[in-house]
Amino acid sequence: MAFFSKLKDRLFKSSSKLEEGLDAIVEDGGEASAADSAETRPETPPETAAAAVAEAAPIAAPDPDPVPAPAAAETAPQDGAKPGLLARLTGRAAGKPVVKRVLDDDMLEQLEELLIASDMGVDTALRVTANIAEGRFGKRLSTEEIKTALANEVARIMEPVAKPLPLYATKPQVVLVVGVNGSGKTTTIGKLASQFKAAGKSVVIAAGDTFRAAAVEQLQVWGERAGVPVLTAPEGSDPASLAFDAITKAQEEGADLLMIDTAGRLQNRADLMEELAKIVRVIRKKDPEAPHNTLLVLDATTGQNALSQVETFQKLADVSGLVMTKLDGTAKGGVLVALADRFGLPIHAIGVGEKIDDLAPFDPEEFTAALTGLGRA
Repeated sequence: MAFFSKLKDRLFKSSSKLEEGLDAIVEDGGEASAADSAETRPETPPETAAAAVAEAAPIAAPDPDPVPAPAAAETAPQDGAKPGLLARLTGRAAGKPVVKRVLDDDMLEQLEELLIASDMGVDTALRVTANIAEGRFGKRLSTEEIKTALANEVARIMEPVAKPLPLYATKPQVVLVVGVNGSGKTTTIGKLASQFKAAGKSVVIAAGDTFRAAAVEQLQVWGERAGVPVLTAPEGSDPASLAFDAITKAQEEGADLLMIDTAGRLQNRADLMEELAKIVRVIRKKDPEAPHNTLLVLDATTGQNALSQVETFQKLADVSGLVMTKLDGTAKGGVLVALADRFGLPIHAIGVGEKIDDLAPFDPEEFTAALTGLGRA
């Protein structure tokens, strides 16, 4: 199954709260008339990507062929006659009324509350609704027109941060992977290493979570699957020392990439965060430019807490990019929009499952379509 299909089907598998909320807002205080059914769809519907790369690695920029958003299911007319062309295009039988509502202050307030509830954050929600209101305030809008306007605003925020993980000529390119407990760091490293290996890169993994035997074992399993060596140290060893030895070995072997796992740590534990800072200092003794990438793995189910995680890890580890996991476990994907709007950090990849092809390059059009419901068949 293509990744885009998985994104649509699983991103909000418990039902799209945002999409349902938009429908409810328009119906609340909206009016229907037969004349509305003859009106055309919005002039500038956002494009949605076709089936996205299922097995492409996040090292190459995604370049899907854009296709128009699929129309809603066709409604058969009561008289047995075939619906007209406009009805077939819009998925509505000719003459069926369309509910529209005037975009006023009350409706904008409801939109703001809905976006905040979807983890988009107060500041981002206010900006997005203000931009939606520009040029539309006082006009009667349908649910589809609201969705299209919202999708355009979200896409505008997300497009600048959709960037693949950059590859450099430096050997080894050191990629430090950080995050809190349970965010999915170890699995993400395994998937990325497997994808890089498949793309022809020589990869070495350092199991820097020396305090958790399960993490080391998990990385070793991934290493075996991908044919990638995994460097380990005795349980309880100094992770900074392992990182230093790993760089030395990667240099000797001429590896393209060295991916260093780190122990999960809560951002409010000063001692654990200082340990991370020590790893960075030791790495730079071998290569002043390292780590060349510091990936922060975030769990989408943590919601707005992801913002504080980015702030803390940025201070200590100079985060260069994000990977968002477990999007299949939440009905609130708006946190990605808040992160992009507030920090502007590249989002290299997103995950919606445990399989190797469930981690793919972040595509803003696909995400926007799934978030708003415009990409649903």
